[in-house]
Amino acid sequence: MVEELVAAGVALVSAGAVYTMAAARVVKQYERGVVFRLGRLRPEVRGPGFTMIVPGVDKLRKVNMQIVTMPVPAQEGITRDNVTVRVDAVVYFRVTGPAEAVVRVEDYRFAVSQMAQTSLRSIIGKSELDDLLSNREKLNQGLELMIDSPAVEWGVTIDRVEIKDVSLPETMKRSMARQAEADRERRARVINADAELQASKKLAEAAKEMSEQPAALQLRLLQTVVAVAAEKNSTLVLPFPVELLRFLEKAQQGQQVVQQPAVQQPVVPAVQQPVQEQLPSPPSRLDVVSGGADSGQD
Repeated sequence: MVEELVAAGVALVSAGAVYTMAAARVVKQYERGVVFRLGRLRPEVRGPGFTMIVPGVDKLRKVNMQIVTMPVPAQEGITRDNVTVRVDAVVYFRVTGPAEAVVRVEDYRFAVSQMAQTSLRSIIGKSELDDLLSNREKLNQGLELMIDSPAVEWGVTIDRVEIKDVSLPETMKRSMARQAEADRERRARVINADAELQASKKLAEAAKEMSEQPAALQLRLLQTVVAVAAEKNSTLVLPFPVELLRFLEKAQQGQQVVQQPAVQQPVVPAVQQPVQEQLPSPPSRLDVVSGGADSGQD
């Protein structure tokens, strides 16, 4: 009798252990458990830790609640200003409703990926090339709203969307490089012209000061001599007063004026028209005929 009780107890303990092993489940800290009992969703969501289900009746499905980083494949499209580009992005999302993520969509990861690709193509067609290159923050916000609108019904929240790279054709890259070079050249010329203007103003002020103090010009000349002599070269500097050059130039101009002969205007003689002699006009044919007739009559 005792042996039978012991055997029954051992069998009961073994059955309990088997049942416990079949019903026991462990949900990790970053997971949530969704229970289906005979195919129907249970309203309570199992939290992290140890939990029990009915073996053969309940089915536990674990849902990861961590932030998922999903790269979006590069999408090729035409911008609003008719430029062909290839753009790739990355999406950061997480599950906030485990039951909705399991029940309302078959595979929420695949659904988010497809939605991100279509939204990226749409945002490329609505934007210009300059916006894709320089105004990415605004495009990221618009792309996030486009993906997050349908994802809310799936129990998924989009945390952030970032455009990683924008690939341009080689011809467009060369055109942009030429544009940047032209802009740099324009700015360099404007800066150079401004510097010349400021330098001319300073030189005019310096010339005015030196004209009032002639000794300043001599000091400046001596400084130039010192600067040239400091270098190890074979240059010979001879100071030459500028006033002497001006004197020689004035003297040469005066000599040219004295030596230049006076230009006499040529006298144009009066043109005498020749006097035509009045010669007797030759007799006409009628006179000759009439004269011959008169002689015959005589």
